[in-house]
Amino acid sequence: MEQLIRNGLEAMDLLPQTPDRAPAQLAEYGRLLLEKNQVMNLTAITEPERVAQLHMLDSAALLKGADFQDKTLIDVGTGAGFPGIPLKILVPSLQVTLLDSLNKRVDWLGQVCAQLGLEGIRAIHARAEEQALVKGFRDSFDFATARAVADLRLLCELCLPYVKVGGLFLAMKSTDSAQELEDAAHCIKLLGGRVEEPFDYAIPGAGVTHRVIPIRKAAPTLKGYPRRWAKIQKAPL
Repeated sequence: MEQLIRNGLEAMDLLPQTPDRAPAQLAEYGRLLLEKNQVMNLTAITEPERVAQLHMLDSAALLKGADFQDKTLIDVGTGAGFPGIPLKILVPSLQVTLLDSLNKRVDWLGQVCAQLGLEGIRAIHARAEEQALVKGFRDSFDFATARAVADLRLLCELCLPYVKVGGLFLAMKSTDSAQELEDAAHCIKLLGGRVEEPFDYAIPGAGVTHRVIPIRKAAPTLKGYPRRWAKIQKAPL
């Protein structure tokens, strides 16, 4: 995996800006992921080559759209740690918060960060719509990320409240998300966001192209958002 990741970062013109040890750390992370996946459902991708491409390099592609140096990031619904852990490995000065609602996953994420020797990263067990109301989390992060398959309207309500004014929510979507973005226009404006130019990126060797939709936080999120999860699902903004 290490050589595949190194080659992929080089093909994406990202290798010069990342630490020398990053490909080895990302490969070790992939090994730990596949090992734990045998007893816990963390990823449907089980081939090392695809883990390198569709998890590690996919996460790394965010570096093409923003400067993460000395910034703060919250990865909402992080799951097995993507894109939060790879971004921390690639940009050591980035302060990362991993947020997930499944406690056993959060416990594993904490163990992995310790095994990889990562500092300035924490894993929190909480529901996104509840933690966004907590002081020190609301309107507090330079970046929020989400790689979930949920509709953009739901993701915006869960993620934008965390972002400070001037910061960015980076939604990782497929290239056929134009209609989804159009449907979310009202939601984004209501929550204080402003859409910037989406960008597409090809994952080297994977034959896959994905899209990042950057949403700038232009104003604080109104009180009352995010709503309870049942309400968000039943009546998207």
